[in-house]
Amino acid sequence: QVHLVESGGGLVQAGGSLRLSCAASGRTVTTAYMGWFRQVPGKEREFVAAIAWAGSTTYYQDSVKGRFTISRDVAENTVYLQIDSLKPEDTAVYYCAAKISGWYQGRYDYWGQGTQVTVSS
Repeated sequence: QVHLVESGGGLVQAGGSLRLSCAASGRTVTTAYMGWFRQVPGKEREFVAAIAWAGSTTYYQDSVKGRFTISRDVAENTVYLQIDSLKPEDTAVYYCAAKISGWYQGRYDYWGQGTQVTVSS
């Protein structure tokens, strides 16, 4: 079992930055990938970024490359999502997720409760 808690969301003006954090606890040693997803009301949850827990290889949705940076601190069991040059269309609930095995794509096994990011124009 892996327990995930996100933090760092909030209201920010367009062009600003935020750093989201995801604190993981439990059997994190079994985690293969950590991912960030986002969802707006009425739309499906979409993949944003992922990072391999061992090795730190990163993956991004094409639309966020260059503005989003995923990183992790293994010692602190924490994954971060740095978001720069925020746009109103980045407004969403951002979720952290953990995948126990397989490739970074596909179904994730554990999810956090989400943190709201709102970008004003």
